[in-house]
Amino acid sequence: MSALISTDELAQAVDTFLAALPPERRWDAERSLDWAAADADHLTDGQRSAVEFVTVIEDHLPGYFDVYRTHFPVDGSVDPAVFTHHRELYHFTVRWAAEEDTHARALARYQRASGMRGRDELRTDLAGYGRQPFGLDGYTHPVQFFAYALVQEKATQIYYRQLRADVTDPVLTDLLTKLARDEARHFTFFADVVSRYLRAYGDTVAGPIRDVIADFRMPLADIRGYWRWALRIADVARYDHTDAYEHLIAVVDRAVDHRTDAVDELIRFVESCRTTGGTR
Repeated sequence: MSALISTDELAQAVDTFLAALPPERRWDAERSLDWAAADADHLTDGQRSAVEFVTVIEDHLPGYFDVYRTHFPVDGSVDPAVFTHHRELYHFTVRWAAEEDTHARALARYQRASGMRGRDELRTDLAGYGRQPFGLDGYTHPVQFFAYALVQEKATQIYYRQLRADVTDPVLTDLLTKLARDEARHFTFFADVVSRYLRAYGDTVAGPIRDVIADFRMPLADIRGYWRWALRIADVARYDHTDAYEHLIAVVDRAVDHRTDAVDELIRFVESCRTTGGTR
């Protein structure tokens, strides 16, 4: 894949991300929450549906991880210089994947511990969704993978924060706080990388980023029933990826020293794609 930022630039972003969470602040699905106190009787039907929805989204991690394995391979198919670049990115993706897998495990554990679902029923349900394909095969520029993830992570963080404000089960509140904090760190990494691409390549990445926004769909948006489900949980908290667009605009604005016509057009386009209303 051409037009990569330098290995040193990527390594700086990865090192910053890995240093941002000290060991004492890390958490896991097995010991960090009071599962014995989880009680789904505190939840409305809409809140239960929202928990089920985000569990499905987080549990699709194998599909997300495979995107990076496919498009940034760490094997003999690339020359040594590209391998070195991708190997630095791999340091991020394995940590990111471990954290996202913790999210999936914790949400599934909450469903079981709170009395929402039995283990076997939940496994069967998640397997049905998890086998659905996920890919970003139309992307041709590396910045597009990071711009997509920037929007996805920020939108998910916003949703967790909004859902947390709506629920009364203390265990779920604690879990959503942890999830939102992780997604905020993930967003910061992707924003850092997108900024480095903008500084390195300027106008030439404005078009690829615009294409990401023009065709943006949240993960699993093509599964049967996704939009009915998304509309149903909108009564609990607004789940709209365009809520993340203002953060993308801020990243672009901070990354460029001088606004050009291409950058101005990108910002105007992103602004035009933002929704101003929405149901709650």
